[in-house]
Amino acid sequence: MSYLAKNYSRKKLSFEKGKGSFLYTKDGKKYLDFVQGIAVNSLGHSHPKLIKAINNQAKKLWHVSNAFIIPEGEILAKKIAKKTFADYVMFQNSGAEATEASIKVARRYFYSIGKPEKNRIICIKDSFHGRTLATIFASGSKKMTEGFGPKVQGFDHFKFGDHKKLKRLITKKTAAIMVETIMGEGGIKVIPDWCLKELRKLCNKKNILLILDEVQCGISRTGDFFAFDKSKVKPDIVPIAKGIGGGFPIGAVLMNKKVASAMIPGSHGSTFGGNPLAMKIGSEVLDIVSNKRFLKNVKKNSTYFHNQLSKLKKKYPKIIKDIRGRGYLIGIQLYTEQTNFIKNLMDNKLLTIRAAENVVRILPPLNVKRNELDQALKIINQVCLNLNK
Repeated sequence: MSYLAKNYSRKKLSFEKGKGSFLYTKDGKKYLDFVQGIAVNSLGHSHPKLIKAINNQAKKLWHVSNAFIIPEGEILAKKIAKKTFADYVMFQNSGAEATEASIKVARRYFYSIGKPEKNRIICIKDSFHGRTLATIFASGSKKMTEGFGPKVQGFDHFKFGDHKKLKRLITKKTAAIMVETIMGEGGIKVIPDWCLKELRKLCNKKNILLILDEVQCGISRTGDFFAFDKSKVKPDIVPIAKGIGGGFPIGAVLMNKKVASAMIPGSHGSTFGGNPLAMKIGSEVLDIVSNKRFLKNVKKNSTYFHNQLSKLKKKYPKIIKDIRGRGYLIGIQLYTEQTNFIKNLMDNKLLTIRAAENVVRILPPLNVKRNELDQALKIINQVCLNLNK
């Protein structure tokens, strides 16, 4: 009997250890892990530099209150600011916390300039911004909000791509537009660069803020440090998490100087956010994944992988409907419900995870090897072949 709550539908599979792109069961079975904690283990399992960083810091100091200066946090914040649009960073523990805090920052900013009525945020319907009460209602998903009423007010929604509805939703009460640059749970749907540029122009014209949620698609997963980098757009607020910790819980809100000015002492806090252990690991991850050579390799190998998946789409046109995503945030959209497909992949020792719209989500570590990508392609091909009979 398990004493864990039943809020997860867990596969009857557990692992004893991991190394690089692979997970190992207690009886020695080896699985190619293309879930990686849902885009969390950006450098795979048991990366030697992360092990060294966590061991060294663990001998010194794990946790200290934010009532005091935390040098490790100062260092990581400076590194992030120097590499991104951000002027200031506010550390959290997770993506949900980072997104929730981003909502607070947007509302607090308008409050600070004497416009407290500007507190509504426009989001894409059936997006995913976290599991707190505010973020599930920001996501606009009936499935996620069911049973958690009363409704948290302050969010308006438009369907992905419905630009006319988006513009109609903007009122004198609108504070911000918040979107995932690439929708993860929603089906690996990429917001085009031209659309991001138009969003920035629209926000400037209407004097509202642009929040780009990069919790899943950021931290080099697309081959650029941020998924929006290619568009040359500068957002006002960006929540990050997942990949920045390489498997250790870290989240953060990145802000420009304008909105950060509203976050005065006492306006927000986090007991564990920014602790020395997390900051040391995050700093090590950042140094690795923001390296130009590393990013070039992500682009090169992920382009190869996308091209090979597109060949499989042509080979199995009745099974694979579309190949979505960028970099190592990939979706194989099927014509039918994906549960059986994912199970068959797992039976062949490849781990993947679902997303909306019949999408099989594939999230390799960013340092995945070419031969490991080929191994995954071979398994996907075999599953398609078996289902095509």
